[in-house]
Amino acid sequence: MKYIGDKAEDMKIAYIGGGSRGWAWRLMSDLALEQSISGTVYLYDIDYEAAKTNEIIGNNLKSQWLYKCVNNIEEALRGADFVIISILPGTFNEMMSDVHTPEKFGIYQSVGDTTGPGGLFRALRTIPLYVEFANKIKEYCPEAWVINYTNPMALCVKTLYETFPKIKAFGCCHEVFSTQNLIAKAVKEIEGIECSREDIRTNVLGINHFTWIDKASYKNIDLIPVYKKFVEKYFESGYEDRGDWKESYFNSANKVKFDLFEKCGIIAAAGDRHLAEFVPFLGYLENPETVARWKFHLTPVSWRIKNREELIEKSKRIANGEEKFEIEPSGEEGVKQIKALLGLGDLITNVNLPNIGQMEGIDYGTVVETNALFTKDRVQPIVSGELPEAVNMLLAPHVLNQKMIFEAAIKKDKDLAFQAFLNDPFLRKLSYSDAKKLFNEMFENTKEYLLGW
Repeated sequence: MKYIGDKAEDMKIAYIGGGSRGWAWRLMSDLALEQSISGTVYLYDIDYEAAKTNEIIGNNLKSQWLYKCVNNIEEALRGADFVIISILPGTFNEMMSDVHTPEKFGIYQSVGDTTGPGGLFRALRTIPLYVEFANKIKEYCPEAWVINYTNPMALCVKTLYETFPKIKAFGCCHEVFSTQNLIAKAVKEIEGIECSREDIRTNVLGINHFTWIDKASYKNIDLIPVYKKFVEKYFESGYEDRGDWKESYFNSANKVKFDLFEKCGIIAAAGDRHLAEFVPFLGYLENPETVARWKFHLTPVSWRIKNREELIEKSKRIANGEEKFEIEPSGEEGVKQIKALLGLGDLITNVNLPNIGQMEGIDYGTVVETNALFTKDRVQPIVSGELPEAVNMLLAPHVLNQKMIFEAAIKKDKDLAFQAFLNDPFLRKLSYSDAKKLFNEMFENTKEYLLGW
C-alpha cells in the first residue's frame, strides 16, 4: 500500500466469504464510489464458484479496484491491509434446525442467529471457524484491520480477541443506523425539522442486537422527549418507516421498540425481530399470531433458501452481462471506516469491541456495542456510561452466556453448552426434560459442523 497525495493506492483487502451475494455486493458498490482508495480485493470462499462469479462481477464494474478469486485462505490473507469476514457457518439445513426445531416445543424465533436456541448452536458452529481465522490472520497479516459482519457478532469478535489478543478487529452492525433514521423521522414528525441520521448525536451502549440509546440530540434539542411524544402518538398503531410491514420479512411497525421504550425509558436501538428474541418472556414471540399483532415477522429459512436461489440466478445474469449491477451507496460504513483507519478523515460510529471500560456495569472482556472514534490506525472506544439497572438485568443472562458458550465451544464441553442453553430466557417455558430433548435434537442436527465434538 502507498499514499499519493490524499489517496491510498495498492491496498490489499482479503474477503473471507467472498462468494457473498449480499455483503460483498454492497462492498463492491461502496468501493467503486470512493475514489480516494484503490487496490485489489482477494475473494476467498469455500464455494469457489460463487467467489469466481463475484470476481467477474467486480471486474466488470471497471472501477479502481481489481477483484481476484483465490482457492486458499492463505493466499487471500498474506500481506493483507484489511480483512473482511462475512460467512454462513454451516448450511441452510443447520439454520433450518436452529430456527424451526424449537417450534416443536412452542419456541418461536424471529431470526435465530444471535441468541436463543438457534443463536447458541450457530455460535457452536462458528467459534471454531473463527479460532482458525484468528490464527491464520496472526500468521499471514497480523497488522491487518479485521472487519466482521458475521453473526453471532459478539461471539465472533470475542473469539478473534481470545485467540489472538493483539488482533485489530471490530464488528459492524447496521441496526443502530435504522434506529437513528427512525429518530430523524420522529424529529420531522414532532418538531417539523428535517435532518438525517448523520446530523443526530446518539450515545450507544449495550450488546449487539440488544443495543440502546440513552442520549440523543440534534443541535440544541434533546431528542429523548421528542421520541417519547412520537412513541405516544404511534404506540398503538406502530410506525411503518420502511413501508407496509406485511410486505417484507424484514419490515416491522416498530411496536416492540416502542413498547421497550415505555417499559425502560430509553431507546431500544435494533429492529423488532432482534429485540424480541432477547426478552421472549415479554410475550412478543408467544406464537405466530402474537407476532402478527406486534407487526413484525418470523423469518422462515425456506424464504432464505428461495432467496439464495434467486440471488444465484441474478449473479449469473450480472456476470454474463444480461443484467446491470447497480452501483449505489449501501448505507454501510465499512469503507468509511477503512478510510478513517488509513488517516483519510476521522469517523465516529458504533462498533462491537471487547469492553475495556467504555461501558460500565458489564464485565471487562465482554463484547459490547458502543460508539468509537476511528482515526489513523486506531479504533478508540468512547465511554458510554451505564445502562439503567432494569436494562442491565435484561442483558445479564446474555452476557453470561457469551462466556459459557465460548468456553463450551473451545473445550467441546456438551454439558456446559447445555447449561448455557438452559440459561437462555427462551427456555424458561420448558421443563428440564423437554429442554434436554430439544438440545439433543438440535445437537444431532448440527453435529456435522461441530468441529471436534
